[in-house]
Amino acid sequence: MDSKLTTQPGTPEEVRGACRAGTWTTHTAGLAPGFAQANLVILPSDQAEDFRKFCQRNPKPCPLLDVTAPGDPVPSGIAPAADIRTDLPRYRVWEHGEVIDEPTDVTGLWRDDLVGFLIGCSFTFEGALLNDGLEVRHQACETNVPMYRTSVECDPAGVFRGNLVVSMRPFGPADVVRAVEITSRFPEVHGSPVHVGLPGLLGIEDLGRPDYGDAVPVDENELPVFWACGVTPQAVLEEAAVPFAITHAPGCMFVSDVRDEDLGSGSFFSPDV
Repeated sequence: MDSKLTTQPGTPEEVRGACRAGTWTTHTAGLAPGFAQANLVILPSDQAEDFRKFCQRNPKPCPLLDVTAPGDPVPSGIAPAADIRTDLPRYRVWEHGEVIDEPTDVTGLWRDDLVGFLIGCSFTFEGALLNDGLEVRHQACETNVPMYRTSVECDPAGVFRGNLVVSMRPFGPADVVRAVEITSRFPEVHGSPVHVGLPGLLGIEDLGRPDYGDAVPVDENELPVFWACGVTPQAVLEEAAVPFAITHAPGCMFVSDVRDEDLGSGSFFSPDV
């Protein structure tokens, strides 16, 4: 999934425009620093209420930033000039729990009954980590963040049930506390870690073999730190085997117009939207 651009787009508008033009088709880690990024799940309206309940019952992996009206591809709450059909680098199309395609545009699949859920992404708080002098390993390696399925069950809602997915960033022991303190300020993009240290306690057997994204080196003196991840709904979609859904491809996020400093209250999104 190599980008066709030689330089990274810098603003949310530039990122979305490059995605729309098909010139940025890879992960969005490090793009548009200072602006919130979001995972995407698109479902038919007859399944939207159960999925909304799933998000509300599992706020760590599924913190809602916006929900579109049926048939409306504009996420007016977080980017009123955007279009979720075209403005992500790459999508996944699901049928009965299986990925059947990974296109860069889903306009041709759009229907009047589709509802888009924009879920906060931990790429957002990486800028704060970097600003505090902490290394974000996958950015240093210029790769996607490693993500892992766990044995931790989410709270079900209707047909939506499954296990938590986590992202991982390694830190030295002295930096773990700082990473926890910094990320806890951003509950709308997963907030503080869900686990530090032994991956086996989460049911993760091998850090070198992530289920999504790319492996990164973890030094002997470092601890793996795990955050709840917005790819969790994709594991849930496999389990639910719903007839049709569209999501972002892991790591290929929607870049919003919401500034990082506007997050942090834990109540950015109104559940009545």
